[in-house]
Amino acid sequence: MPQPNLLADLNDRSREVFRRVVETYLETGEPVGSRTLTRGMAVSAATIRNVMQDLEYLGLLESPHVSAGRFPTQQGLRLFVDGLMEAGPIRPEDRAMIADMVGESGPDTGAMLDRVSTALSTLTRGASVVLMPRQEEAPLRHIEFVSLAADRALVILVFADGRVENRLFTPPPGQTPSSLREAGNFLSARAAGHTLAELRRDMGAHIAQHRRELDSLAAQLAEAGLASWDSSAPDPRLIVRGRANLLEHEAADLERIRILFDDLERKRDIARFLELAEEGDGVRIFIGSENELFSLSGSSLVVSSYMNADRKIVGAVGVIGPTRLNYGRIVPIVDYTAQLVGRVLSDRKG
Repeated sequence: MPQPNLLADLNDRSREVFRRVVETYLETGEPVGSRTLTRGMAVSAATIRNVMQDLEYLGLLESPHVSAGRFPTQQGLRLFVDGLMEAGPIRPEDRAMIADMVGESGPDTGAMLDRVSTALSTLTRGASVVLMPRQEEAPLRHIEFVSLAADRALVILVFADGRVENRLFTPPPGQTPSSLREAGNFLSARAAGHTLAELRRDMGAHIAQHRRELDSLAAQLAEAGLASWDSSAPDPRLIVRGRANLLEHEAADLERIRILFDDLERKRDIARFLELAEEGDGVRIFIGSENELFSLSGSSLVVSSYMNADRKIVGAVGVIGPTRLNYGRIVPIVDYTAQLVGRVLSDRKG
């Protein structure tokens, strides 16, 4: 990581040369030579070369070989992003596309977030990642049980945001249509407006309180159905879109892209990493090896959390791409998307 005072230690000329090198590299993807920088600067190419040598000594720039131009190191990119990058407001056309995607998705939060992921990958030409809210944190609307066989049943959860999830489980022996119906009605009456975690936590107390009016078989069904949503079970919370876009960025380095594709296939690993975004509000930028998951592929991640109606962080949206991302444009896109998703969830009380 760069030293905190490194940017302050640079004089005005060094800061300007450094800024121009980074911005030109992010735009072209090519090492930047001194002659390129003389345009618009009232100094000679020799003076610029000396400044670039000093910046290279400081670890902010590097060169593929002696006679080539220079490009920012990972340390240099971090210094630029933290201290010199100007991230303006989101462009109106980008804002409109994201808003349209969200507005067309209807009441289903899963469908809305899928469209958001598609919009992000389309706008940024990177791979988009969206971490959906945990089931345990989404308010419920209705619970229903369906018998499939003597030893197999289905429990269906309908969430307040319109999302529907179901899980197979083994019911207690002797299930009947009436016990299934009674268990579903009992849970639904107590589920509305509460989360799955809250319902599971209070189930024992609910059953004890209503033991006289609740059939013992129905009580066992209710407990077994909720237990099938064990929080340790795999939860398909992650949406990834736009992998093919990554080939357009670094087609000459297919091995790095292959490694990144392998990373993206391990969705549970990505979900664990994206949960870092749930630790704080606002946009976070991980560059190259700062991102443990994608360090081998030399990729960057721009990610922001979003909140529900209770101002609780419940998920994240982000973009993955090469370290040569257009951070100044992507940061406001990710920030706006996260805020919009949060507003939609708040309106739905999700």
